Amino acid sequence: MKKIVRLVLALVFAAAAVPVLGQERPQAAPAVSAISFDNWLAVKTKAEQYTRDGKFVEALQCYFEYTRQAQGLGRPDLVAWGKNNAAYMIVRRHMLDATVDLAPAKKLLEEAMDIAQASEECKKCLEMNLEYVNQYVKR
Repeated sequence: MKKIVRLVLALVFAAAAVPVLGQERPQAAPAVSAISFDNWLAVKTKAEQYTRDGKFVEALQCYFEYTRQAQGLGRPDLVAWGKNNAAYMIVRRHMLDATVDLAPAKKLLEEAMDIAQASEECKKCLEMNLEYVNQYVKR
């Protein structure tokens, strides 16, 4: 009888140590990159590749890092582009799934519109994206 109890207890402890199927391990937060032109360029390239691949969520995350790098480099013109591109990734997701909330895109676009150093080309893109977003987001 004692052998059976020990065996059952051993099995219970062993089963508790095995993760449940489908249960994911929490992932460590990604390391924050140092501010540098090389890091900005690398994340820009990565964001563009994700965009080409249709991986808009991953591209969005890259554009947030792009914007952080641009801010650290003191390049408000690039910050405006980063915010525009991040907002556009949200717009692209909305085009595929109308339940995607466009309010964050609107906020990014409005912040970018306030950047005086944004190029004329960037301002045109911001206006076009904001026009799309305003069709779906009420003030």
